[in-house]
Amino acid sequence: MGKPEIRFKGYTDEWEQRKLGELVKEGILEAPLDGNHGEKHPTSDEYVESGIPFLMASDIHNGEVNIYSCKYITKERAERLDKGFARNGDVLLTHKATIGETAILSNLMTEYAMLTPQVTYYRIKNEERLNREYLYSFFNSLDFQTELKTKAAQSTRPYIGITAQQNLKIILPTEIDEQRKIGLYFGNLDRLITLHQRKCDEVKSLKKYMLQKMFPQNEQKVPEIRFEGFTEAWEQRKLGDLVDRVTRKNQDLVSELPLTISAQYGLIDQNEFFDKRVASKDVSGYYLIENGEFAYNKSTSTDAPWGAIKRLDRYENGVLSTLYIVFGIKENNPVDSDFLVSYYSTNLWHKGIHEIAAEGARNHGLLNIAPADFFETKLMIPQDIEEQKKIGKYFEELERLITLHQQKCEELKKIKKFMLQKMFV
Repeated sequence: MGKPEIRFKGYTDEWEQRKLGELVKEGILEAPLDGNHGEKHPTSDEYVESGIPFLMASDIHNGEVNIYSCKYITKERAERLDKGFARNGDVLLTHKATIGETAILSNLMTEYAMLTPQVTYYRIKNEERLNREYLYSFFNSLDFQTELKTKAAQSTRPYIGITAQQNLKIILPTEIDEQRKIGLYFGNLDRLITLHQRKCDEVKSLKKYMLQKMFPQNEQKVPEIRFEGFTEAWEQRKLGDLVDRVTRKNQDLVSELPLTISAQYGLIDQNEFFDKRVASKDVSGYYLIENGEFAYNKSTSTDAPWGAIKRLDRYENGVLSTLYIVFGIKENNPVDSDFLVSYYSTNLWHKGIHEIAAEGARNHGLLNIAPADFFETKLMIPQDIEEQKKIGKYFEELERLITLHQQKCEELKKIKKFMLQKMFV
């Protein structure tokens, strides 16, 4: 059958091709394709708060089963369904709607579960012939995913029937030890990806919580949580007293790097964010923004209902459309730059923008806000610059941790994608 491009040392035998149905027994809750599931499929009024998990295709994603968001049915109702339970150790595969999502049902999730008709469980017939973790890894391989989606596309609606699943090709090493090593390798990669993703989510949740607690809320003058040694009330300041508007044009073409503002990534190269250039070829009439300066994008989105204000950190300089409002902190440093970054990560400034936005301002998602009015907006800041610096540094460190875990996640996903192509025939 052939050999993979990359394999573990000591293995030289040709791999073999088998039909999936020869190596596993599968279970699927039978149901008509027209969606009328009749007596065999639980209805919404049969779901209970706890009992037997009833897993939907949407509960399986990126190798994990989200047992916490799934529905539950009673044991009695489950026992009346045709195909029995998916049990601990079964490999799950979605074959309708979200085709190709796969996971291993484990004790960490649940000992057993019922499955929607969109999901099949596969149980190994002979564990000396086929390794469970290898099967899961093979289901993720490029060739298998391609075959799966090709067969699904041949149906009148995206769907892989049970007979077609049994006839799917599985290509595997003849030695079970080589299968185990491959399964273990990809299992470790998945654990590392999950670890960094969870760490990232934890730090994001902490940041969201602390942004609410470390800034005064509801017209208060002190925050709920603050650093030790600071007791003075915060003061209200006008933005225009703290910053200067920047209107320098890029006349000498100091920079030809067109930027955009993303609520998630901040000021970023248009080519990287949109995968194309949106700016005009001639950027001499654009604003030239320098590292450390801020810009306000008046475009609204789901993530940024009143636009986004970000500082340029990634590049030495760049150019922005004159639709943006650009500003920098005054020379006498009346406010800490990192504090200002964290302040504009809260939603406290939305109220001021809401008050100055003209009636009917959302023209194609662009708020009609005059620069003069923007700089009249007020913000609440600590009187002591040292308290500002501590707050700014704290949130900068949280953001650094988020970025670190995101980068590790992306690196590991790239490694996994590459190895899934190279370690299978």
